[in-house]
Amino acid sequence: MNTTLFLNAFTSYFVVIDPIGAALIFYSLTLGRTFRQRLRVILKATGIAAAVILIFAWVGEGLLTTLGISMDALRVAGGILLFNTAFRMITSAPLPDKPTDRSVGDIAVYPLAIPLMAGPGTLTITVLLMADADSPANQGWVIAAVVSVLLVTLAAGLLASQIRRLIGKTGDEIIQRLLGVILAALAIQFVANGANGLF
Repeated sequence: MNTTLFLNAFTSYFVVIDPIGAALIFYSLTLGRTFRQRLRVILKATGIAAAVILIFAWVGEGLLTTLGISMDALRVAGGILLFNTAFRMITSAPLPDKPTDRSVGDIAVYPLAIPLMAGPGTLTITVLLMADADSPANQGWVIAAVVSVLLVTLAAGLLASQIRRLIGKTGDEIIQRLLGVILAALAIQFVANGANGLF
């Protein structure tokens, strides 16, 4: 088992997807719904996100090659994009606790599956990690890492109300900003690696 690769991929996905933050947003979007409705939403959202990420894992690099985009260029662009995401995580306010009038299907697809779980940052990291994996076995560990994080996100969604009571708004803000700092550092590393390859 390539423990280092798995842990690196797991950490990257965990920071970008942010299962705790996603669970709290899920909680805000599904206030007033029954447990069965909430279960249907989180299962559908996780399934859609997994499908999008896995498809992108296998066709993403080939698509970029067809378009004439190098991996180093993607590292720079992806790093900038991830840094923007990190900046918003650090500076944005948490969502208010209020019900939503969206339908169950709409919530599952947007914003839970896309962009919270399978957003631009997740897809960028997927392409970069799959490209850096030097064998099918290592690519399998990348897939295992993202599936593991999605399962954690699913579990956090099912426990959203308990998590919300445990950490409260202050805890949510602290976690969001700490993950934002980690993501910012990861983004800078992507830019540095890409710039080194380009120049």
